[in-house]
Amino acid sequence: MEDVKPRIGIYYAQNATVVTLTDEKLLEDQDIKALEDSIMPLIDSPVNLVIDFGSVKFLSSAVLGLLIRISKRIHEHKGKLKLCGIGPRIFEIFKITRLDEIFDIHDDAKKAMLSLK
Repeated sequence: MEDVKPRIGIYYAQNATVVTLTDEKLLEDQDIKALEDSIMPLIDSPVNLVIDFGSVKFLSSAVLGLLIRISKRIHEHKGKLKLCGIGPRIFEIFKITRLDEIFDIHDDAKKAMLSLK
């Protein structure tokens, strides 16, 4: 049986929950569903969430939709969402879709967490 995907890392910092995406490709529906199933329980209460895209090289538009749903839920609970580690190719997608104007994007997790203070 195939491993459950996507593989993510979660750690709890002083002021944020950091989710590190470890898959290079987030393209398949089952991977995106698994990602959603992993993240949504983390944001059922007020939380500052940092999502680190450092390993991700390719993603589908469904991931962008998931990020919008995550953002909405976090804001409903009065939390904050920060994205980081987005490479140039993926950042271009954010620019084309103007999501770079909606999401607070940082170079790395440390800078994202500092912006929460």
